[in-house]
Amino acid sequence: MHEMGICQGILDASLDAAKAEGATRIKEIRISVGELTEVVEYALQFAFEALTPGTLAEGSVLLVNHIPAKSRCLQCGAEYEHDRFDSTCPSCGNPFSENIAGRELLIDSLEIDTGDEAPEDGE
Repeated sequence: MHEMGICQGILDASLDAAKAEGATRIKEIRISVGELTEVVEYALQFAFEALTPGTLAEGSVLLVNHIPAKSRCLQCGAEYEHDRFDSTCPSCGNPFSENIAGRELLIDSLEIDTGDEAPEDGE
């Protein structure tokens, strides 16, 4: 399952960034994943739950933004979204295109606690 290795990379980078900011806990990790990476979200979530115990990310949430595949036709220049299997240009029928989106795997943001947060105002 390559999602375990991918998730370990996401977790390692997130932990490094959180520690650099003096975090006491990671509450949320937001990532963007392109459709063409073939990363399966439920497997990624399973790996995340298996890898986070005992880390600053224990109990945190992994939120995944899906990026559709998008290409530019090498013949007519049209830009269009497509699925993983057929990137034929819908404008001119050309089968040759340049991929411009859908292969991303990015950490977008982290939500952390630093211990400096003001207490909730419930009084």
